[in-house]
Amino acid sequence: MSALAIGFQERLAEVEAYLDFLTAMELQAQHGPPRLEGAAHPISAQQQRILYSSVYLQLYNLVESTMSRCVEAVTETAKQSNRWMPGDLSQSLRREWVRMMARTHEELNPDHRLESALRLCDHLVAALPVAEFAIDKGGGGNWDDQAIEAISQRLGFRLVVSEPVYSAVKRRFQDDLGPLALVKQLRNRLAHGSISFAQCAENVTVARLVDLKDKTVAYLREVVECFNTYLDSFEFLLPERRPV
Repeated sequence: MSALAIGFQERLAEVEAYLDFLTAMELQAQHGPPRLEGAAHPISAQQQRILYSSVYLQLYNLVESTMSRCVEAVTETAKQSNRWMPGDLSQSLRREWVRMMARTHEELNPDHRLESALRLCDHLVAALPVAEFAIDKGGGGNWDDQAIEAISQRLGFRLVVSEPVYSAVKRRFQDDLGPLALVKQLRNRLAHGSISFAQCAENVTVARLVDLKDKTVAYLREVVECFNTYLDSFEFLLPERRPV
């Protein structure tokens, strides 16, 4: 199993352990207010909703951590063992490397702009390999299926997801949003305080949360596989530079 797949499974295990707890609590609630062993008072309906809302935070954490690992794996592989030169990189990844070296995505004064241009020039003149390298992923709280598709295009590969999984992630799940878009929206609304935890999970069941998790996970699992293929096939390099 690849490092990306292992990292994904570790974060997923946390989400599934929490959903197992919620499932047991909901089953107990069928026979009266659920109660933790030794607790003086049962768990209230409001407390249940608060616990349910935390699933959206955990699912978003899974999405963002997965994509951060995937993008970082590209740069780590590109600079691995000082093996590759900037000219070896694919057009798309070389564009990202220049963007980072020249800081073209940042607001700079003329002196700092010149410093960045000279740093890039010195690197090329000295014929140095690709070294420290990071891809700007944008601000936090923005990951959904559209953002994942956008970053894959920036890196130069087409995200190939099976038709059933693709249809499920694009199909309306709630409030005219697909699964990942819903997770992103609710996570951001909770994080920014525009909705309370109790409000967030009104009329929500554990079965519904498990369904949301399953659709999110199925998509992310195929995304991870696509990134692994991209790296293992050296698709981040020009075709003529790829090892046989």
